[in-house]
Amino acid sequence: MTQKQERYRSYSSYLKEKYGEKVYKLPVNLPVSCPNRMEGQGCSFCSGIGTGFEAAPANIPVKEQLIRSREKIEKRYHAHKFIAYFQNYTNTFLPLPALLTYMEEALYCPEIVEISLSTRPDCIRDDYLRAFDDFRKKTGVEISLEIGLQTVNYHTLKKVNRGHGLAEYLDAVQRISCYGFPICTHMILNLPWDDMEDVIESARILSALPVDMVKLHSLYIPKDCLLYEDYIGGRITICPKEEYLDRLVQFVIHLREDIVIERLFSRIPEENAAFSNWHTSWWKLAQLWEQRMEEEDLRQGCRCDYLNGAALRRWGL
Repeated sequence: MTQKQERYRSYSSYLKEKYGEKVYKLPVNLPVSCPNRMEGQGCSFCSGIGTGFEAAPANIPVKEQLIRSREKIEKRYHAHKFIAYFQNYTNTFLPLPALLTYMEEALYCPEIVEISLSTRPDCIRDDYLRAFDDFRKKTGVEISLEIGLQTVNYHTLKKVNRGHGLAEYLDAVQRISCYGFPICTHMILNLPWDDMEDVIESARILSALPVDMVKLHSLYIPKDCLLYEDYIGGRITICPKEEYLDRLVQFVIHLREDIVIERLFSRIPEENAAFSNWHTSWWKLAQLWEQRMEEEDLRQGCRCDYLNGAALRRWGL
């Protein structure tokens, strides 16, 4: 077992445990938008093309997108099992029959063992969840849902023009958990208006909920996002690299130990970025973070001592 896997529960290890071998995600880009864009300009940190900087054009059929990506991954990693990752924008913002058709098209690749749907908490509804449950029972293919939250600070959610608050996220998680779909939550640990207390409280709230996975983002500033002008104009600042590493340490040690951590940092192509990862490669940042965890002998969940009647334990009851 590697050092990294000893310090936190990694996504690669989780997939290997679940499916018996390494599993790789294949991105799928659907012709869909986001309700936040329909009603305004979208989240202030989001690029005009969403998160699909390296995704295929949405007009390419799902089957063809998957075949292209699978061939590259198979050749490089000798992989045999894959997740169809409906990644860009808000995938449950499609009419349900259309979304189910795209999901069925993904199964033309027999090596697909899971479909992962990226969405927003205000685009989760019971009829969609019932249909996903029927799809899973009919096909035997797992369905997981990735929910963008970014922060539990509802004041910050408003500042980044997120278009929803904390309540919608809590509602979505409770509804999804009734069906047993794996839930992954996306979090940004260095939004300009958040501090260390917000980061720790984010870990605490996720730990108190039926959340299975978390995907962590280090905030980047695309050149075509709403935050760009504020960033280059000096109206917002991003915390230094050392502080981000501190935040990441504190988030992980306060996070429930069984929650899978899918990613520690995010990245964006250099030509699209006004700011990304302090001009440091993601693997170097991960190395620095692991070094801190090792030096202080810290592990995921080692400070998760606040659930299930913490005051009773403190008083020996």
